[in-house]
Amino acid sequence: MLEEVERWLAARSWSAGDRPLDVLLDAKKAAGPAGTISVVLPALDEEATVGDIVAVIRRDLMTPDVPLVDEVVVVDSGSRDATAEVAADAGATVVRRDAILPRLPAVAGKGEVLWRSLLVTSGEIVCFVDADLREFDSRFVSGIVGPLLTEPDVQLVKAMYDRPLEAGGSIVPAGGGRVTELVARPLLNLHWPRLAGFVQPLGGEYAARRSLLEKLPFPVGYGVELGMLVDSLALVGLDALGQVDVGVRHHRHQDEQALGRMAAAIYRTAHLRLGRDPLVRPRLTQYGRASSGFVPSTHAVDTVERPPMLDVPEYLHRPAA
Repeated sequence: MLEEVERWLAARSWSAGDRPLDVLLDAKKAAGPAGTISVVLPALDEEATVGDIVAVIRRDLMTPDVPLVDEVVVVDSGSRDATAEVAADAGATVVRRDAILPRLPAVAGKGEVLWRSLLVTSGEIVCFVDADLREFDSRFVSGIVGPLLTEPDVQLVKAMYDRPLEAGGSIVPAGGGRVTELVARPLLNLHWPRLAGFVQPLGGEYAARRSLLEKLPFPVGYGVELGMLVDSLALVGLDALGQVDVGVRHHRHQDEQALGRMAAAIYRTAHLRLGRDPLVRPRLTQYGRASSGFVPSTHAVDTVERPPMLDVPEYLHRPAA
């Protein structure tokens, strides 16, 4: 590991317990408008979990005694279940993805939702939380916004956590994050070694200053987390990035073919940043067994990126909060 990364780990890695809520509330008050916080949950068919996440945030971080979070916004990207209704009943502001920036047809992908969310949130600190988390703890929010409230030089903070693999009634304590270990971590270590200290580089729980997010391109799909780390490093430097230990992350795990598509999108994102050369054929073919033998299915690899939000006229002319 680079000496710079060792120093960064000592200076920019924290635990959620390092900043109690009273410390955060004092810092938020002192920050004024710069301390306003929006929590965004990108959601697609997450009726089983999204309501509990919203309810915990409102219960722990949005009360008269603990007014840490200013708004919780669920951006629904076309759910076919009751995600929107459950989120609204729990107290979230629910916005349909396709209703945001309607002049630009939406494409499928998590990064697309995160990018559009900047248009419908008002906080100067934006905190992203995946909507499929179970046994959700509000430290996933308070922990990662903490350094942004108390450390003026910090621009982006990732959550770090244990990630057990829970499947078929069995639990592998460190079995989660397979794409991280097989794809993202090797890429970062080989090509961006200054980012090698991030424990969960692909984790969906992170917070950043709006002033940084609005300058970044957003890969529309699963490459958004890796792209954001790499681009933030280039834009603001390693010391402006941090990570906070928030405990254990429980969530729904995807099957191997979905993980393969995720890995391809992440590789594509890395490839663009390594040389900006086009792929010869941005497609990924996978195989499943049927009665006739192995059957191929081919999927497009995400290649679209949205521009920095500061280049979008609607963002610049949005109504004042």
